[in-house]
Amino acid sequence: MSKAPPPSLADLSVMSAEALAARLAEPGADRAALIRVAAEGGVAQAQLLLGQMLLDGTELPADPRAAFGWFNRAAASHDMFALNMVGRCYELGWGVAVDLDRATECYRVAAGQGLAEAMYNYATRLALVEEHEAALDWFRRAALDPGLIGAKAANYIGSFHEDGWAVAVDRAEALRQYRIAAEGGDFRGQFNLARLLAEDGAMEEALRWFGRVRETATPAFMDKAADHLRHSSDAIVRQAGLAALLGQELPTC
Repeated sequence: MSKAPPPSLADLSVMSAEALAARLAEPGADRAALIRVAAEGGVAQAQLLLGQMLLDGTELPADPRAAFGWFNRAAASHDMFALNMVGRCYELGWGVAVDLDRATECYRVAAGQGLAEAMYNYATRLALVEEHEAALDWFRRAALDPGLIGAKAANYIGSFHEDGWAVAVDRAEALRQYRIAAEGGDFRGQFNLARLLAEDGAMEEALRWFGRVRETATPAFMDKAADHLRHSSDAIVRQAGLAALLGQELPTC
């Protein structure tokens, strides 16, 4: 049986968004070529996918500058995911010089259109320039997302309540928000929940959450978290907490 020919650009252009996304996600040797054809034909979903592939170096050689160009083309079609990625490129210098003002503006526009990822990124930028009230408002909006973005936003909300940024210090609320973040899979929330539980003497549960952090944490965060535990004034946290975080056995006498 001969293999069916790949769909033409005309075929792709009349597909529903769901059908198009499914077709472009299908594995196969011709996937990258199909995505490029669709992207060059003006299909925003394909432009976003091609940009991500070029940024990550998956299925195609990494080319951040080209990725930035494709994100811009998709954003010009009012794709808010793409606009958020343009913001990420400006913020992190992926394929373009860092420009935090442009990054913030991209996030602001996409956030205003209801994109949770952009709400979170915009809130983070606002927090970094100490516009705490506005940042908290956007974190609360992002926290309504049922996925990981909502969990990450809850962790930030917990920090606001723990540190008294834009709200009165409320450790109980901080603990509640950290638990939401931790249970939602955010490694920062898992660490913060474990940290407060340890302070409250709930060491058994704290150690479980310390042990979860390394499942998804970045190497940079692991280094920072381990350093924090090494400098704890509590000997149990310094030893058992660090061992749980790193997945090591406690030394025995």
